[in-house]
Amino acid sequence: MTGVMPKPENHASPSDRRSAIVVGGGVIGTTTALALQRAGWTVTLIEAEETPRAASWGNAGHIATEQAEPIASPAMVRGFAKRLFFRGGALALPPREMATWLPFSLRLLKAARPARYDRAHQALAGLLAQAMPAWQRHVAALGAPDLLRAEGHVVLWETPESAARGLASWQAADTGTARFRPLTPAELDDWRARVRAPIAGGIRFEGSGQIADPTRLAETTTARFVADGGTRLVAHVEAVGDGEVRLTDDRRLTADQIVVTAGVASAALLRPFGMKAPIIAERGYHLQTGPDVDWPADLPPVVFEDRSMIVTRFAGGLRAASIVEFARAEARPDPAKWNRLRHHIAALGLPIGAGAKPWMGARPTLPDYLPAIGRVPGTRGVSYAFGHNHLGLTLAPITGELVAAMLDGGETAVPMTQFGLARFR
Repeated sequence: MTGVMPKPENHASPSDRRSAIVVGGGVIGTTTALALQRAGWTVTLIEAEETPRAASWGNAGHIATEQAEPIASPAMVRGFAKRLFFRGGALALPPREMATWLPFSLRLLKAARPARYDRAHQALAGLLAQAMPAWQRHVAALGAPDLLRAEGHVVLWETPESAARGLASWQAADTGTARFRPLTPAELDDWRARVRAPIAGGIRFEGSGQIADPTRLAETTTARFVADGGTRLVAHVEAVGDGEVRLTDDRRLTADQIVVTAGVASAALLRPFGMKAPIIAERGYHLQTGPDVDWPADLPPVVFEDRSMIVTRFAGGLRAASIVEFARAEARPDPAKWNRLRHHIAALGLPIGAGAKPWMGARPTLPDYLPAIGRVPGTRGVSYAFGHNHLGLTLAPITGELVAAMLDGGETAVPMTQFGLARFR
């Protein structure tokens, strides 16, 4: 850029209030902004879109406390080939995106080595143990406790063989604070009456949950933030400095602390500080009906594990979600992924018809399947929280609490060094 730069806009309040700018308005960014606000900070939240469409709001709405084992694991490596999309699985590695997913995949394989996996497993389990209590505090503070439905979820299998394998796998797994039991004969009969495909077995988890409606969550969170004095800007961030954010329209905003919560885009914003974040866009797809759908509103999320698909009833409709596609965030969606979802929907006889709305979004994923939460060394006021992969919604409130405690210099609920980007040096 050339010419004289405009004078920075200072969003700090009077000297007795500390100021923060949160860059990124997904579920991690909005909950972090609220957590800082509740801790006494004056907060500006920068969102790139007026109506956010990030994976935060397009996911299955599942509070996945049972996923205490990182996906980058020895078991994942052993079953890799069976999960490939062209073999009927949900893992898509588009040939045209090889330059993106191959380096990431090699890092993932290293992260899945037993010693590194064990460390990641311990770190993730400790974080997930805090997830549901943090969600309960969060919705209470929002004044909307009904947004959280802590009523578990269901996993179903369609053949005796897959039911036996699946049950054995879950029995051997670390499910964190969540527990499960076999479905009763009456519950199995109910699911058999509800779906067209044969149901050979299933389990019911307790201790997990869902968000009643992601759209209302986004609206309620934003409304609370603004009502409590927060400033929300719709703008594109070009660069982050120590205590400063530069927007693409050449405006400069200053604050005591800058928190980067921009998902996949976070890596580029932190690169000038010498921070390495080998992140990838792990893209998911869904189809969703409108609110008038023949599916009971009180049914929990149901995972059709043979199909790697989760179906969730929201206030706004019924959503079927699946696919793990490693690609650039900006790459065009692949219609074959929605067609796969339509095939599963038809085989199961789900009431998600041709008029269902398609969606695709990018989960920000790091090779070890741990989030990145920490401070940028050598700066007075730059920190980050991103890379939560499939667990962004699940871990959003506890992440916000951790960031607020970290910036206050207080004790955090879990050790923070295990989530710092220094692990990728």
